Amino acid sequence: MSPGPPHGPPMLYRYVPTATDGHWVAAWTSMPQLTEPANLPNPPFNTSGRVFSNTTIRQTIHVTATSPRIRLRLSNSFGPTVLPITAVTLAKPLRASSADTGAGSPAIDTTTLKTLTFGGAPGFTVPTAALAVSDPVDMDVVAGTELTVSLYLASGQAGNDITSHPGSRTTSWMAFGDLVNAATLQNAPSVQNTAHWFFISTLDAWVPTKQSTVAIVGDSITDGRGSTTDANNRWPDLLFARLQSSGDPTLKALSFANQAAGGNRILADGLGPNVLSRFDRDVLAQPGVEFVIIFEGVNDIGVAAATAQAQQDIGDRLISAFKQIIDRSHAANIPIFGATITPFSAPGFSAAIQPYSSSIREQTRQRVNAFIRESNLFDAVVDFDAAVKDPAAPAQLKAEFNSGDFLHLSVAGYEAMAQAFPVEVFHNLRT
Repeated sequence: MSPGPPHGPPMLYRYVPTATDGHWVAAWTSMPQLTEPANLPNPPFNTSGRVFSNTTIRQTIHVTATSPRIRLRLSNSFGPTVLPITAVTLAKPLRASSADTGAGSPAIDTTTLKTLTFGGAPGFTVPTAALAVSDPVDMDVVAGTELTVSLYLASGQAGNDITSHPGSRTTSWMAFGDLVNAATLQNAPSVQNTAHWFFISTLDAWVPTKQSTVAIVGDSITDGRGSTTDANNRWPDLLFARLQSSGDPTLKALSFANQAAGGNRILADGLGPNVLSRFDRDVLAQPGVEFVIIFEGVNDIGVAAATAQAQQDIGDRLISAFKQIIDRSHAANIPIFGATITPFSAPGFSAAIQPYSSSIREQTRQRVNAFIRESNLFDAVVDFDAAVKDPAAPAQLKAEFNSGDFLHLSVAGYEAMAQAFPVEVFHNLRT
């Protein structure tokens, strides 16, 4: 395998990859969203009609591919104004303690610093509703380890509509000044931290052609609500760790692109665009995707009124939408796995305990799950419902898997999901 595509001055060559060169895969993703007012940075990083003026944002990501060359994508998908990026660096994080992995750390190993460029320049102004892809940089990364991304915005972004991902489950740091090369942000006078990612959307890794990406389309359960901040124990993280520890070369060759967001729905916008509108952006446009998993529908059912007619309609529409998604995935020659919707009801179907809880909504969940299991339209079925439901009360999660709200799972529940995943399908469907 050659080390990757050339990365000299832009516009001086036209590189055409060959089968022996390797290819790009998505080795980490976060689904871009419009930042809700409550998730905007606090003052002084959000004043005078601008966000992040003269600010460095330091963020860590969990890499899912081993590679000698990487590149970064920055998103201004929801910005109505341009996003002026002044400088970007990558580095390996230093651990805050011997017990952690470096996730969420404000400190970096400065000997590993790499400066990113965009068309040979140190910065780039991302147009409205657009993204920017950095030039490739030679930097060794290892699957299952952390990488620090430091962004500096000299002028910030005008307005309050910015692109981010609030469900990072990972601590990010911000401080005034150009600190992209600083050993730590922890002691900066203006420093703040938050569990939120801003502007970063994809890390691409250059890998052998036998390696590929699994894209996961989901909601807050896949985004890790109920997991531990800075621990990377969402169910996709735990499934990835299972594959990496398997000793199976086919399974270890799979990277993960988690394209989930809290509150996401298949049929309507909410916290982020609906699945039918974002499927091309979040799956088909991602590099190296070989498989896709869709685990959605709970918010569509839960938001729809708990009446027989409303639930009949939402069930009909969900089944029709799944067929659309399957067709689009197959048109791109990507096998798609359907995951059954997990329980979300409280004891006695009490809506006071869990607002989605309803016997009528439970009927819709069972109907949609029957379609997922029995239609034979999906290339594989992932029966998360069977893995985490309480056998004595099938409309509820097992007590040990309930994070407390009867909808989101605990870390033990996410581990059960990862262990229940039928990993043999990756062998069965490998193209």
